[in-house]
Amino acid sequence: MSNIRLFFPESLSINLTDKLNKSQSHYLAKVMRINIGKKFSLFNQNGEWEAKITNITKGIVEFSTIKKLRSKDNEKEIWLAFAPIKFNYLNLMIQKATELGVSKFIPILTERTIVRKINEKRLNKIIIEASEQSNRLKVPKLDEIIKLDNFLKFNHETNIIFGDLNTDNKKIIVKGTEPLCILIGPEGDFTLKEREKILKLKNIIPLKINENILRAETAAISIISILTFKLLS
Repeated sequence: MSNIRLFFPESLSINLTDKLNKSQSHYLAKVMRINIGKKFSLFNQNGEWEAKITNITKGIVEFSTIKKLRSKDNEKEIWLAFAPIKFNYLNLMIQKATELGVSKFIPILTERTIVRKINEKRLNKIIIEASEQSNRLKVPKLDEIIKLDNFLKFNHETNIIFGDLNTDNKKIIVKGTEPLCILIGPEGDFTLKEREKILKLKNIIPLKINENILRAETAAISIISILTFKLLS
């Protein structure tokens, strides 16, 4: 089987014949230079299928699915709520968080959030490519930006692990219910008033992971790594 994996959002089944989009067709035919008869794999949240190129017409790859390789995964629901940060650091955080198993990204606006807009198209492209590379089936969802107060309102009963430099707690106690949401502050951290609101939540778990002050993307990647290791143990 080829190690080329492509995300295919439409329904997949045995003996399906269909076409790839222009970008994916270019990648297979021009970048990877695989020809008619060659195999690759297609996946979405329902599983993964082996496919074969049946034709290339005007640069568009046509394919037929041969067999099912994997069934739907029972992935843990891990969310990442974060204040948008500068472009390059944000891209890195999204990429690594996808590789580590985050299932949903929730960008939030706080009082100290510097970056007030995100490039959803670019971030979704990074999410898909990271999912392809990391052998995942479920491609994480990217929510629209939401204000912190609304995030807290809608998630008042969600299990939230709050990256908090000011707490003394250094242990994660996973309660077993999903989803588990990681909350990371902006550059400059949450204000005192915001922190007080967060700590009033029903299922909040403040967590200190380092004595040093970490960059937002470093804190996010660190907590996700700790949590996924905990869930696998």
